[in-house]
Amino acid sequence: MKKKITKLLVLALAGAMVFSLAACSNSADTNSPAPSGTGDGGSAAVTGDTINVGALFNITGGQASLDEPGYRAFQLYFDELNAAGGINGRQIKVVSYDGKTDQTTCATNTTKLIDVDNVVAIGGLSDSNYAFSAGNVAQAAEVPFVFSGATTPSLNDIGNYVFLTAFGDDTCAYAAADYVTNELGLTKVYMLVDQSMDFTTTLARCFQERLEANGGEIVMTDNYMNKDPDFSAQIDRFLNDSKGAEILFFSSVPDDIGTIVKQYRDKGVTLPFISGDGADTPLLMEVGGEAAEGTLVSTHCSFENQDPVVQDFVTLYTETQGTAPENAFAALGYDCAHVIATAIEMCGDDVTPANVRDNLEKIQDLRCVTGTISYTAESHVPQKSATILEVQDGAFAFVAELNP
Repeated sequence: MKKKITKLLVLALAGAMVFSLAACSNSADTNSPAPSGTGDGGSAAVTGDTINVGALFNITGGQASLDEPGYRAFQLYFDELNAAGGINGRQIKVVSYDGKTDQTTCATNTTKLIDVDNVVAIGGLSDSNYAFSAGNVAQAAEVPFVFSGATTPSLNDIGNYVFLTAFGDDTCAYAAADYVTNELGLTKVYMLVDQSMDFTTTLARCFQERLEANGGEIVMTDNYMNKDPDFSAQIDRFLNDSKGAEILFFSSVPDDIGTIVKQYRDKGVTLPFISGDGADTPLLMEVGGEAAEGTLVSTHCSFENQDPVVQDFVTLYTETQGTAPENAFAALGYDCAHVIATAIEMCGDDVTPANVRDNLEKIQDLRCVTGTISYTAESHVPQKSATILEVQDGAFAFVAELNP
């Protein structure tokens, strides 16, 4: 292990960056999820040899299957970085809070990170509803917030202190639509949409936009609200008249997707299913069981990708966390930390939220696990490829990589 990590560190230094995989020793307890609050009230953002960075993830509640892996990887990145000497001779202290899948809690804890813990930047959150709540607080305080997995493109409109690690929902949805029409040769789609989330409504809108541009059509749309326990009415409507649908697109979040696929299959729906990155969760297989087999997911990366950057992350995460990366949101958490660390390193000795923000905007062609990240003054949403996965034998398998 040490021999491999040393090789990675040498390669990173040769590229004038210390933010690739670093020495794997003396790490903190990365197997512990983010507590409800670990802030040391009143500590300065940069005190001598320490720089405070905030971590806000929904470790409990419906977003936990995305955000806990993201937090583990975010913390892991800085543990490895600190073990390799930190940034410009300073250690990074990650101050973490649980957003509890609650918008008010996310906003409140963002305020704590800024006003009490005096962080120079914040990373985290994989759903746009919670990102909007936290991002508006950070923007008002002029502290940069880099969202790890949130994807709604309109997050960019919050202001110049907000950045995305992931691609936008348009990329995810366009890739799904392209796969349906161009690879599967299907044109008639049934769509089920969670109307309670900005993420799901945006994903559905973008999917329909691209599908129609490709010559396809949404032949039937039905709706539900997050955490609805019973989809019998929607399924019965579909079974009564499917209007010639050839495939079903589910625009849903992690705590619903397993239930949806199970109930649709159990009531006799045999057509293929496809969804967006909200379905990139172990809950799809854990709750859906055999019904999840064959479900297609448009998401951020595949851990079957043989790119050394991907495989090195998989090895590091597996060896330190005791499990393989649960989903792409683990990789996004790692990449989020990489982005923040890069911007801090560019500050030299003058590490302030304003300087970190300015440097984030200067990042170009930063090679990360989920792709290459670049920002511009006009857009803080990186342009990346999307990956199509399929559930095979209870696990995600790589199908295709698309550049929509």
